[in-house]
Amino acid sequence: MAAEKSQQYGGVMRRNRDKQPYLLKYRSSKLFILSTICMAVFTDIFLYGIIVPVIPFALSERASVAEKDIQKWVSVLLAVYGAALLAFSPISGWFADQSSSRRWPLVLGLIALGGATVMLCVGNSIALLLVGRALQGISAAVVWTVGLALLVDTVGQKGIGQAMGYVTVSMSVGILIAPLLGGVVYAHGGYYSVFAMAFALIGVDIFLRLVMIEKKVAAKWSITNQGGSYGTCADTQDAENAGGSAQDSEGSSQQASGQAGKNSHNASNVRSSAVEGSAPSLRETTRSAKKWKLPPIVTLLKSRRLLSALFGCLVQAALMTSFDSVLPLYVHRIFHWGATAAGLIFLPAVLPSFVSPVVGFLSDKYGPRWLATIGFILALPFWVLLRLVDHDSTGQKVLLCALLAFIGFSLTLAMPPLMAEITYVVEAKEKKYPGRFGPTGAYAQAYGLFNTAFAGGTLIGPVWSGFIEERAGWKTMSWTLGLLSGVMAVPIVIWTGGSIFKKETAEPEPRQEEITALDPGSA
Repeated sequence: MAAEKSQQYGGVMRRNRDKQPYLLKYRSSKLFILSTICMAVFTDIFLYGIIVPVIPFALSERASVAEKDIQKWVSVLLAVYGAALLAFSPISGWFADQSSSRRWPLVLGLIALGGATVMLCVGNSIALLLVGRALQGISAAVVWTVGLALLVDTVGQKGIGQAMGYVTVSMSVGILIAPLLGGVVYAHGGYYSVFAMAFALIGVDIFLRLVMIEKKVAAKWSITNQGGSYGTCADTQDAENAGGSAQDSEGSSQQASGQAGKNSHNASNVRSSAVEGSAPSLRETTRSAKKWKLPPIVTLLKSRRLLSALFGCLVQAALMTSFDSVLPLYVHRIFHWGATAAGLIFLPAVLPSFVSPVVGFLSDKYGPRWLATIGFILALPFWVLLRLVDHDSTGQKVLLCALLAFIGFSLTLAMPPLMAEITYVVEAKEKKYPGRFGPTGAYAQAYGLFNTAFAGGTLIGPVWSGFIEERAGWKTMSWTLGLLSGVMAVPIVIWTGGSIFKKETAEPEPRQEEITALDPGSA
């Protein structure tokens, strides 16, 4: 009797466990996952920027920092954020690739973001503010590395450029409106009103991240239900591609095993011909992959193609953030603009980023090489022409806005293709050396490297522009940044999409019966 009850209880538990989650089709769709990642990126950038106008007042009124030391501690707080971002991006990438789920690392990043916001809200000492900014950097590392890796899992290689375009839009919107809203809300509602807005945004982000279901998890439900009406997006094939297509793998394994059993003589012939042939055999490829001991991140860093993309991201970030330390002060000095107008002058440079999805689509269709190259070359003359803005007049104001818009458009041409190129490099490495990155892959670690490069650019850009503008003037600053953009086009055109000097030939993929014959354990 007890055994029957236990068996019935176990059956109920299995049925509950196998029950399909509510609205699984929509919670695991490409649109919902893309929206969740874009929201996570926006939240991270928004919470970073919304407190920038507030930090000086927090240091003075809450941490009792002397007026003469405020600028120093503002710089230290910015540096702490950047240092945490640099240090934890590779770590979070490795952790995400070792984890069986991308969702929970994202939730942990959200917890770090919530803790950072609480510390910055209640902080009344330098120590608490420093810890809060460090946690913000850690959260940003998790959001960018894990989030972008999850996008690759979801949309695949063919659509990653367009997806990165939407991520770029989210980032640009956060950069644009966060400081403005932070300053306005602080002026009219006070210190805690700024953080009330931040906590409301975190609440929305929590909801989206907990509701989201990864496509590979959704694919398991589809398999469990044995061909039900479930589909993760437009069709079930997308889920199978993201989650491993276990049904097809199982079917192919059975078919390959049957074929090998029926044609053992042919299999032995295939084995001997492959071993004796001049081309590397599949057995050798598998053996070399198994013997590979270096961490995936080391393998990635050995790729000149990836290094070129990372350096391009670093330069792009440096060019994008170089205005932060000089443009508001310059327009105040030349045009006598106040804080509001000095903030709005960034609008022409940010608005072109809304065409990023179109740029990403073109990158998916035609490849990233020429779009990124054209972007860096196109920016060069507009950077140099900034030297013409040197006095107060309506024409000069129009000229400045036009030049900023062209620079923004040029940088937009480069960013989505370079972000997508990181995915292409990992795909190429996996195809050339199957199994080198292990069963979990290396997408998160690759985007951890991207995040490190981008963070380095955000540190270099303001220092470069501020130092040169102070020592040599606005005109020298503008042509040096233009030169940097032009020089960056050289490695981009050479290595993006593969070396331009050699034509890569795709190796024919072995047939399933050859795989079974050479390595029966792979079936």
